[in-house]
Formats: sequence, C-alpha cells, structure tokens
Amino acid sequence: MNLRINYNLIINNHNVNDTAKGVIKISAYRKAHDGASASAASKKKATAITRAEEIRQLTDKVRSHSIVKEELFEKFDVKRGLRDKNGVGVLTGLTNISEIRSKEIVNGEAQHVAGKLFYRGIDVEDLVNGCKADNRLGFEETVYLLLFGELPDSAQLKSFCEMLAEYRTLPSSFVRDIIMKAPSRDMMNTLARSVLTMYSYDPDPDNTSLENVLRQCLQLIAIFPLLSVYGYCAFSHYYNAGSLVIHSPQKNLSTSENILHLLRPDSSFTELEAKVLDTALILHAEHGGGNNSSFTTRVVTSSGTDTYSTISAALSSLKGPRHGGANIKVVRMFEDMKKSVKDWTDDDEIAAYLNRLLEKQAFDNQGLIYGIGHAIYSVSDPRAVMFKSFVKKLSAEKGLDREYALYEAVERIAPEVVAAKRKMYKGISANVDFYSGFAYQMLGLPTELYTPIFAVARIAGWSAHRLEELANNGKIIRPAYKEVCERRKYVPLSDRT
Repeated sequence: MNLRINYNLIINNHNVNDTAKGVIKISAYRKAHDGASASAASKKKATAITRAEEIRQLTDKVRSHSIVKEELFEKFDVKRGLRDKNGVGVLTGLTNISEIRSKEIVNGEAQHVAGKLFYRGIDVEDLVNGCKADNRLGFEETVYLLLFGELPDSAQLKSFCEMLAEYRTLPSSFVRDIIMKAPSRDMMNTLARSVLTMYSYDPDPDNTSLENVLRQCLQLIAIFPLLSVYGYCAFSHYYNAGSLVIHSPQKNLSTSENILHLLRPDSSFTELEAKVLDTALILHAEHGGGNNSSFTTRVVTSSGTDTYSTISAALSSLKGPRHGGANIKVVRMFEDMKKSVKDWTDDDEIAAYLNRLLEKQAFDNQGLIYGIGHAIYSVSDPRAVMFKSFVKKLSAEKGLDREYALYEAVERIAPEVVAAKRKMYKGISANVDFYSGFAYQMLGLPTELYTPIFAVARIAGWSAHRLEELANNGKIIRPAYKEVCERRKYVPLSDRT
C-alpha cells in the first residue's frame, strides 16, 4: 500500500477556520497515514519472511533432484572437470598457441619434471630472460607472439606498440556515462559490463571475419588497462570516499607503465616496478588452451557469437574463485600468518601454522595452503620460478626483505607439511599466485584490481584462442551428458498432491 497525503491540500479543501480544528484534522490524517505505512511495512516484512522460507523449501527440491550419485561417475567413466584421477586433462582440441609441460617420457614411462611453459613453441623463460638481457619491457612483444605466431623484429614491434597506443582510448564520454555511473563493488563485473557496452560503439560488431575480429581484439587488449583502473577509481570514490583522479593514458608508455601511471595520483613509478608488473603480465598472458577461461573462449566462439560477448564470458570465468583471485587468498593468508607466527625465522613455528591450516584450524578454515600446488605442475611452476627473482629485487627496493624471507620459508616448508599430512599422487610446489599477490601488494595495487590485472594479461591469450578457433572453422563445441534420472509418468494437475 502506498499512501501519500498532502497536508496543505487537506486544510485548503476543508476551509478550516479554526486552527485547532485544522490541527486535529491534520493529526487524524497523520495517524491514518502512519498507521497505513506501519501496516504496509509489517505486511512487507511478513511477505519477505514467507518468501524466504519458500525459497529455502524450493532450494531443498533443487538439491534433492540435482545431486548425482558419486558411483555413477565411476560406472560411466566420466572425467569430472574434464580431467582424469591424475589431473590430466581430456584431450578436446589441438592448438599452436601454447603448451604446458610437466612430464617427460623416460624409458617408456611418464616422469614428473620441472615445469615448462611455451608460447608458440618458444620457452617463456627464454622470452623473459631475453627482455631482461636487453633491459626492456616485453609484454607487447609477448602479445605479438601469441597473436601472430612469431617474434617481431624491431620495426614490427615499434609499429605494433604504436597501433596499441592509438587504440588505447575510449569512446567520447564513455568514462562518464558508463564507468562512473552505477559503479560496481566488483571490478570484474565492471570490466565485463564495459566490454559488453563496447559492442554498441562498434560499427561492425557481429562481423566474425578474422580481420574484423583481430581489430576488435587489438582494441580490447589496448583498453583493458583503462577499463580496469578507471573502474577501480570510480569504486574507490563512490564506496570508499576516495579522491577521484582520472589520468589519460600516455602513448609513449607500455602497458605496465600505463597501469601504474593511471592508478597513482602522482603517476610516478620506478623502473623496477614497471619491470615487475611487465613480467607478471608476460607470465599470465596465456597458459594452455585447457584453462577454464580460455576453454570458455573456445566454446563461446564456436557458437558464432560476437567478440564482446565471447570476451565477457571469459571474464566471467576468470572471476570465479577457482580460477582467478587465488593470489588475494595468498596475501590474506600471509596477513593472518604474520599475526599468528611470532618468530618468522622459526621453521617449526611456521610448520605448526601450516599444519593448522590443513587441519582447518587457521585462517579461513578451508584446509588449504594457498599458492601451493597446481593441477598440472608438480616439481615446479616455471612462472613462479621466473617471477621469484623479480619479487626478491622489489622486496629489497621496498625494504621488505623480512617478508620475502617468510614467503621463501613457506615455499620450502609447505610441500613437506602437505606430504606428511595427505596422500600425494604427485609432488607439489609454489605456483605463480604464491608470489604475484606479494608483488602486487608491494606495487601498491589494491586487491580489487588483482584479478583485473590477470585479465589485462590474459586477454592476449583469449584473443589468440578466439582467432585460432575461427580460423579453423570448427564445429560448435557440444560435449555429451548422460541422463541418469529414472523415467516417470506424467501426472495430471488435478491428481497431484
């Protein structure tokens, strides 16, 4: 019930001569209004409670009719998560883009070895070391390699960087009308919404020719840093009452440099800070076609839909805590650890805390040591190995050697603790999330931007997979699901109880 009363109108309509009578009449109307409002609020509350209970009951129905018995997966040899018991993914396609290697065949048997990651057949370690030797940033070169299948020469790289710089701009009033209005608390939602909105600004959005899709992908690669940082600036201003500073991107800056320039009010950053962020972008740019967001890109692309819908779907996948965002958990775990462990140099005290984690008695009580272990890598995650040296240098620059030593100690002790507690089918080691969160923390990146920064890098891999899927003109991806529900007869509505 929505009752609105204009008290002045009441007085005028009734021509009240006596002020006292007018007060009495107004008081009566106010009581009626307040009573009606209270009654409406009470009914609304009661309805909400009833509705909540109804939802709970319906949820029970959903649960009871959704759970599939565990033994049926065994009976029909279903590879849950498209992986076998050893974590090996089901082969669903072929690609030229990247490879993850964690095993080698020795004397006819597969043996776990130090992990390797290849982009277009090139060892990523060589890519990172090459940039390091030349004292230059390498993310743009990595994007070129992933998209076009070969390393650029100096002229090609210069031209490519200029192209990205030209594309690194947003439509007129986009920041004001799209990003600044109704900002979200979640930056991945902001990023996905912005990507979908870009569809409306594209003169040829549904054209899925390779040339047009490449143009769209290059534009998205260029503007992802803007969409991410501006989205955070809006969030910080409206939800945290922070100052609102919007910088324009600089054409002479790289992707990593522009992120730091856009994010910091004074736009200042050191050479090492830019190198650390650039290396993080290189290492996150791609990771085999089977990772959840890249596979999502393949699946959605195979339907024939547009680039903006495809990339938005990939972002939705990456947002999931089982895919992106693990480095946030690592940072928060260490914050809890630093409060609980008094002596950061005492291996026994660190091990005791790690044991409490596994026993669900510390941090979030999930029984996990975040940043330790990977679905594919066992001996080592090459990204963590490469990134570690950069993180060590940055910790020295920031005066955080003690914190770095704690990370290093946990990396060393955790595998032993896990092996003693649980049955292991393969070795475990630190993954890239273990050190990346610490690096972002030292760079002053807000945790809200950790996963968007992941997306700024991975848009390169998603674009490569979309283009490869289109180039091969494959069928729509449509795996099989076997129904295990019993057949039942239809019951007329009048006969149901």
